[in-house]
Parts: sequence; C-alpha cells; structure tokens
Amino acid sequence: MRVLVVHNAYQQRGGEDSVVASETALLQQHGHAVDTWLRHNDDVAGVSKLSLAAQALWSRGSADEVTQRIARFRPDVVHVHNTLPLVSPSVFWAAHRAGVPVVQTLHNFRLMCPQAMFLREGKTCEDCLGRVPWRGVVRGCYRHSVTQTGVVAATVVLHRGLGTYERAVTRCIALSEFSRRKFIEGGLAPERVLIKPNFVEDAGDGLAEGRRGGLFVGRLSDEKGVGVLLEALRLQPAQARADVEVIGEGEWSPQAQALLGGRAPGFLPVSDILERMKRAAYLLLPSLCGENFPRTLAEAYCCGLPVIASRIGALAELVEDGVTGLLFETGNAADLAARLAWAEAHPAQMQAMGRAARARYEARYTPAANHDRLIEIYEEAIGAMAAEQALRTRS
Repeated sequence: MRVLVVHNAYQQRGGEDSVVASETALLQQHGHAVDTWLRHNDDVAGVSKLSLAAQALWSRGSADEVTQRIARFRPDVVHVHNTLPLVSPSVFWAAHRAGVPVVQTLHNFRLMCPQAMFLREGKTCEDCLGRVPWRGVVRGCYRHSVTQTGVVAATVVLHRGLGTYERAVTRCIALSEFSRRKFIEGGLAPERVLIKPNFVEDAGDGLAEGRRGGLFVGRLSDEKGVGVLLEALRLQPAQARADVEVIGEGEWSPQAQALLGGRAPGFLPVSDILERMKRAAYLLLPSLCGENFPRTLAEAYCCGLPVIASRIGALAELVEDGVTGLLFETGNAADLAARLAWAEAHPAQMQAMGRAARARYEARYTPAANHDRLIEIYEEAIGAMAAEQALRTRS
C-alpha cells in the first residue's frame, strides 16, 4: 500500500497523536510506503482569529497541499485523523477530486458534539446528537467560548450541507461498537463506519505474583473522573485506604498531591508507567464521559492489568465486569470506594482478571491484529471508490 497520512497535531501531545505515530510506524514496519503531512496547533500563534476561523471551515492551503502530495506520492488511500483547526475538511474534497479514497479515524465525537465528549457539567449530554448544534454554541461548550464553539458548529453544519462525509469520505473508523452506534445515530451511513480498536506494542505480560495497589494514568481533569476517584479514597478509612498512585498532570494536581503526597508524582515517561503497570493490581478509569477507546486500557491489558472503570460509553463494552475488571456507577464515589475495597480484599480474583485481560489483548489489541484490520479497511475503501468511479463512467 501507499498511504498518505494527514493529521492536525495538538499543542499538548495526547492519545490521538500517539495513535497516528504508532499506526504510521506499523505500516512502515510491514513494508508499506507512507507519506505524512502534519500540521501543528503551535502554528496558530500569530494567526488572526478571523483567519483561523476561516481555515477551520475550509482551508484552501490545506487542499492545495494535499492535491500536490497526491500528485507526487500517488497514494492508494488518504488516511485522515484530526482536521481541527488548520487542516480542515477541505482535504477530503481534494482527495475525492483526485480519485483517491479517504479513510478517516473518528477519535472523538466532534462531528456531533462541539465539546467532543458528550459531557456537560459532569454529566452525559447528547443535546446536539443528530441535530444542528446550536445548544452547544449558546452554552459555549468548546473551551467555554461561544465564539470558538460557533466556529466548530459552523464547520459541522457547513460540511453536513456539502455532504462531505457522504460524498468525500469513503470509510470512517470507529474505535468501538459504542462509538460506531453513536456516529450512526448522528447521521453517518452504517456501511461507511467500520470498527478498528487502538493497539499498543507488546510490553510483556507482567503476570507476576504479588502485584498490589492501583494506578490512575492520564490527565488530571474533570472529564477523567479524578474528583470522583479522590472522593472515593477519602470515603475509605485512612488505615484501610486503597494504595493508589495517580500519574499525570492537570487542574486536579494540587488536590491529588494534598491527599496522596508522593503517590501523585505528576508526569512520568511511558516506560516508567508500563513498569508500574506490571507491578500494580488494577488500573482505574473513572471517566465521566463516554470514552472512545483509551490507549491506557490497551496498555493495561497488555501488562495483564485488570481495569476498574465507569459503566459508561465504550468502557462498559471494553471492560467485562468480573472477567477483565470491575465496573461501577459513573460518578458514584461510594460505589467506586466499594469496588476498591473488594479489589484490595480479593487479590487472587484480581490476578485471574489480569490473566483474562492479557488474553483479551493477545486476541484483539496487538500490532499484528491491528495491521490486518487496517489493511482490510483500506482495501474496502479502495474497492468502494473503484465501484463509484465505474458507476460514474457508465452513467
């Protein structure tokens, strides 16, 4: 395959950026030719707000760049990840005009929710699902700004009107069955939305005896449920409190450090995190929003680490309660405290769940399995584009 990868990278490197890097390396390792075109949000410095808004809706420069790269590189498929704000959906039409199929990975729900997570004031909100997202604009859901939310909403409305996702995007990748259902509810054609989960490199199963304590890894932010986790720990008697380490940085860092001291070390390199995963007894994912597919979960399963997660979104699908981890009522600190107490009191059962989690990783989330699925999707997109072109020729 010859694959042109397009992505608008974030100012603070996150899961989407890691997925792009991992998939690109995976394709190259299997002998595919990959050309990457990356824009970075650091480039918005010095750009006027009006110009930035115009680029988000339709960037002629991005469309021209992709057109030129297609002419030089001659890809079999263009794989697009994030387009906000500098790339814009104009690149879909550039590829379509060149007769090259487009695959887009849907990392978040921004096509249906300006805030991208179906979350408002700590609770699930689907007011904009399948509708014109004016409610999100009025509420300033994106970055607490009516203006910025208006730009995101206008981009969604414009490209719905143009039929971009029906005519210029050949296939979309959802990361879970939950995500696929939501995108279909939001208006995407079912046959265009295919499932391919995230993957991680095998870091070793870590299935040693004597594992203890819990880990939280991620942004210390509201949507990740850090406040719920800290409250759950406070509800436990001090002498019987679960031994949990909270790794990451964010607005909840001061509270985490006040409660946990050295057990809230802030940011750590991935290598250190994986070593901690191999020694811990469980991972915590207390998210308040419907996660698509956190890479942290795949890393945990790879390390033989069961997951205690909110019963919400894809987490309720990816964590099999009592088999690969435990589920608790979203946002309920008392319920989470009870699950923590059970996990600490039943190390043998948690170890067995860890073995099941490792088996789940080996079956679904390895690089080899991901490569095969990705190529299947590319081939389906290529076939669909060829059929479309043949139909146009006959008509």
